Amino acid sequence: MNKPVDDRQGRPITVERGGVTVNRVGVNLGAEISGVDLRQPLQEKVFRAIEEALVEDELIIFRDQEITSDNLMDFGQRFGQLTVHPFSPNEATAPQLIKFRNDETNAPFGTDVWHSDETFRAEPPMATILCAKEVPAIGGDTVFVSMSAAFDGLSDRMQQLISGLEAIHDLKPFRALFGGSEKDRKNLQHFELLYPPQVHPVVRIHPVSGRKVLFVNPQFTIAIKDMDERESRSLLDTLFHQAVIPEYQFRHHWAPHTIAMWDNRSTQHYAVNDYYPQRRYMERVTIRGGPVTGVSAPTRQASARPSTWSPRMPTTMAATSLIARFSGN
Repeated sequence: MNKPVDDRQGRPITVERGGVTVNRVGVNLGAEISGVDLRQPLQEKVFRAIEEALVEDELIIFRDQEITSDNLMDFGQRFGQLTVHPFSPNEATAPQLIKFRNDETNAPFGTDVWHSDETFRAEPPMATILCAKEVPAIGGDTVFVSMSAAFDGLSDRMQQLISGLEAIHDLKPFRALFGGSEKDRKNLQHFELLYPPQVHPVVRIHPVSGRKVLFVNPQFTIAIKDMDERESRSLLDTLFHQAVIPEYQFRHHWAPHTIAMWDNRSTQHYAVNDYYPQRRYMERVTIRGGPVTGVSAPTRQASARPSTWSPRMPTTMAATSLIARFSGN
């Protein structure tokens, strides 16, 4: 039986802030915001209300927003600098704008895995904004999960065990984009050197709310630092399972001109790949994040036995040596 998470259940369902309405649509995450037109510059009080809702509800949804790509970028820039994804289909004239066009000729790639966006970076994004332009007649939902609720749902003993641990994050899914030619191998090595494996705390502290967040995901997290491979895999499998518990999730059904913005510091998501060969066209911007701060480790007895974890990915010599450096080998 899953551990009940009830510390946020007393919050009101609907609140008025800064002239906008915030209506909760999920128990542990998710709120719809009305009374705002994202085609227009936002008043400061409106922006602050949206910003507070993002932190508190972790996922915020705007309906019937027939905005342009420039409107989307302007909205994102209110929260911070927009980043450029090194592997996504970016707009040539505005590389910070990602355009996902999926249909019978272009199936979606790598989105049907639980993940927080771009945790292979030293400073993963603070938030992502996705705008639906065209959606399937049926299917194509996105499922979100609160990883703060997922942490709260762990037993006290497990919370203590993982506090202070660190995990290694890697760009592993994007290696499939490269072929086997010499040019492809050189290009891959170039990106591996630009984005070497990163070490992040397994439990992070949200920089605004102060909540503890389970910060590992099956798309990018490859190992627990200083554990052997068997121990690491067993623990990660247990922690990954927290994302699939329905009580911590919210399933979002898209409609044209719907915008979803999620707090990448406290959520994961999974784009359901059930609509092929129907068309799904989305635009996205991602907002730069900051350093990932973890909880303090409880006092533990140091072990003299070295870690025996042996990296299997990446395969290039340069990236393997980087992972070895992080894992203590």
